[in-house]
Amino acid sequence: MPENRKPQHRIDPRRPLVLDTRELGRRPGSMRPVQFLAPAPEGLGIDLIGVPAGAEVELDLRLESVMEGVLVSGTATAPLSGECGRCLEVVDDELTVDLQELFVYTGSEGDEGETARMEGDLLDLEPVLRDAVVLALPLTPLCRPDCRGLCSECGERLDDLPEDHAHGAPDPRWAALNGLLD
Repeated sequence: MPENRKPQHRIDPRRPLVLDTRELGRRPGSMRPVQFLAPAPEGLGIDLIGVPAGAEVELDLRLESVMEGVLVSGTATAPLSGECGRCLEVVDDELTVDLQELFVYTGSEGDEGETARMEGDLLDLEPVLRDAVVLALPLTPLCRPDCRGLCSECGERLDDLPEDHAHGAPDPRWAALNGLLD
């Protein structure tokens, strides 16, 4: 293989997030709504929270043919699972993100690294979905907005403990005065 040629990434049409745009045609102005459920790919999340692999992602999209390629816009809704960043309780939620990406036709002008490309009539939504979901995830997910976290002494959830919860360790600055009481 010549040095200046990059190996081509082949899109597998059987993958759940690959769309065939053949019905749309290459006529600018034509539009087709697409709604479907797809299993979430692996690794769609961050350390504390993410979309479980294989969970159903609901996609409500609009495919529009434009001069340069196909403009995909719409929403994706996915379940989230993780743990609270303060108390480590299980967090289950749902996330809806907006998607918008221009997939350019093969052979079109454009920067290779920054442009989503079609392969024939196929386009792969996985990178677009991954970017949108991961950027929308909270860095510190919370079970509740007013979660108090864990006690620094005993490690119990502060929300489960009484309001007057305290530990018997006196302030070390007063330790000399405690000796006078004896």
